[in-house]
Amino acid sequence: MPTSYDWTRNFSYWMSGLLALAVVPLLLHFHLPLRFDWLGLAYMYWVLLAERAIFAAVILSVVGSSETVLLPTIQRIWREKPRIIFLLIFLSALCWTLGPAHGLVLTFDVVAVLEVRERLKPRNWMRTAEDVLLPALYLFGGLVLVSAYNDIILSSRFFAAADSMFEAADQWLLRGLTVSHLSHWAVRTLPLSVFRLLEFVYFSLFSQIGAGLLIVAIARGRRCGFQFAGAILTAYYLALGLFYLWPSQGPYYLCPSHFSEFPASLKTYAFQMGSIAGARARWNHEPLNSISFDYYIAFPCMHIAQPLIVMWFLRSWRRIIFFLAVYNTVLLIAILLLEWHYVVDILAGFAVAAIAVAISDGGDLRRGSTPGSGVPPGGECAAPF
Repeated sequence: MPTSYDWTRNFSYWMSGLLALAVVPLLLHFHLPLRFDWLGLAYMYWVLLAERAIFAAVILSVVGSSETVLLPTIQRIWREKPRIIFLLIFLSALCWTLGPAHGLVLTFDVVAVLEVRERLKPRNWMRTAEDVLLPALYLFGGLVLVSAYNDIILSSRFFAAADSMFEAADQWLLRGLTVSHLSHWAVRTLPLSVFRLLEFVYFSLFSQIGAGLLIVAIARGRRCGFQFAGAILTAYYLALGLFYLWPSQGPYYLCPSHFSEFPASLKTYAFQMGSIAGARARWNHEPLNSISFDYYIAFPCMHIAQPLIVMWFLRSWRRIIFFLAVYNTVLLIAILLLEWHYVVDILAGFAVAAIAVAISDGGDLRRGSTPGSGVPPGGECAAPF
């Protein structure tokens, strides 16, 4: 664990420890299971998220690199005919067993990992693997705690207690309109393909977080990797406190015509129905088999807070920042048109991101240096891939 120059750098560690100590008594108090779906949790995080994070990290590294890194890799593979045959067999097997999408992504990931390994000496490769895996393990543990506390909070607080207040605030901000008005106008106006694109962007949040962790840890080392993971978890811990004070579902919950007008063929439709059902089940203390990645926090909007934290830690790569700024602008549109969050949720997400960065960066932010790198503000670091 990295040494801190400022007490704020240890905030996420202290909070993780306190939440871990309190989680079992609270689960027992609210008659929630002490069982965690470790197999499902591990598969979602270490397999599904990992494969997408590696893919996204490679894309961002190619975007951010000032050198041409993709063409030399392709040329080297082309010169090695046995490798081409192996990759084709590997790709065919994965596409047959997992489907074309997963097969292509996993093959791409294997090529990327092998390329990194070839560029590093054996000792540096092992050190780099540790620099990534240890912060990733810390982030995994924190996310499991956040999931457990989602169930705990919903067992003690009515899940939609603040929805009316947030909708009234939105009407004041939007001069009588609401997010539901905007969403339903878009549903009537735009083709379904636009919403499928918005869904893809919306559900790619964790790929962006994972890619950020990979790039930061590989390029700048373990200390900065822990700092990145700590900032992400600090934002989640702040969100848990706000969620306890003002629990809400989102604009789709109060809208009487949402589930009759919103396209039922979209994943968002099923996820939103499932969110309401799950929150209601926790409030009614219905039996729960095990703790999984349950997430119900609407206020603040973490789909805004977390990308902002990623952009802060990748701020030395200007091309990546430009790419993410465009991508996250589309994400903001997706949040509203898919009717996930109130405008006040989004504003709170900006505030939570700023606080989390200020806490996790500690003295580095005040001194104006790039965390963990020894590079002055705006300085370029070599792309890891």
